[in-house]
Amino acid sequence: MPKISLKTPEEIKIMAEGGTKLGRVLDEVLTKIKPGLSTWKIDHWIEKGILLAGGKPAFKMVPNYYWASCTGINEEVVHSIPKKEKILKDGDVLKIDLGMLWRGFNSDLSWTVEVKKDPRSTTRDEEFLKTGEKALAEAIKTAKLGNRIGHISQKIQETVGKAGFCPVEVLTGHGIGLKLHEEPMIPGVLRGSLEKTPELKLGMTLAIEVIYVEKSPEIVLENDGWTISTRDGKISGLFEKTIAITGEGPLILTPVGNRKG
Repeated sequence: MPKISLKTPEEIKIMAEGGTKLGRVLDEVLTKIKPGLSTWKIDHWIEKGILLAGGKPAFKMVPNYYWASCTGINEEVVHSIPKKEKILKDGDVLKIDLGMLWRGFNSDLSWTVEVKKDPRSTTRDEEFLKTGEKALAEAIKTAKLGNRIGHISQKIQETVGKAGFCPVEVLTGHGIGLKLHEEPMIPGVLRGSLEKTPELKLGMTLAIEVIYVEKSPEIVLENDGWTISTRDGKISGLFEKTIAITGEGPLILTPVGNRKG
C-alpha cells in the first residue's frame, strides 16, 4: 500500500492557518458572483486574494497549468480553464476549485453555486446543489479514527445516490500536505471490500471531494487538454474541503464562513 504522510499537531496548525485564509478568499469571491462575469475575472480575484493573504496559488505549480483556479460551468466537471470568453449567465451552475500553498503546506477547496440575477429566486438545481453539500458534510463526519477511507467513499455514494444523482467514479479526492496531491486517493464510490481500504490514522490530512453529476457519470476530456465534462451535457457539482484526522474527530481546515462551515 502506498505510503501515507502523517502530520504533526504543529503542521496541522499551519495547514489550518492556510486553509482559513483560503476559505476567506472563496467567501469574498462568492459574494461577487453574478451574470455577466467572465471566469477569467473570477480567477483574477482568486489569485489576487491568495497573494494578499500571503500565500501562493497552488494550482499554478501544477506543470503546464497557468491559472490560480479551475472554474467550471454547467456540464464542466473539473479542471476547467478560466477564460475571458466564458461569461456567466443567469441560471448557470458554477464550480470554483482553488488551492493555496502556505508556509510549505497546501490546502484545497471547491464549491458550487447557481448564478442568479435575483438571489431570492428558486430553481430546480437547488436540490442538486444541496445534495452535494450534504454529501460532503456527511462524508466529513465519517472521517474519524476507527473508520477507513471506504467509509468516506460509501457515505458519498449513498448520499448522492439516494437523491437520484451519480458520483463520478473515476475522479477522486486525495491526501494533501507538502504536495497538493498525496496518498491516499478517496473515491466517491466504495471500490471493493471496505476492510481493504486504508485505515484513517491520527495526523492524516485529506481533501475530501464530492464530484457528482445529474445523470450519466460518463465523462470526456475537452480539446484544451484539461477540462473534463459530462458526456451527456448534463450539469455536474463539486464540493470539497481539506480536513485533518484528530483525536477529537475530523477538523475542517478550510472553513467557508458564508457557506456555514
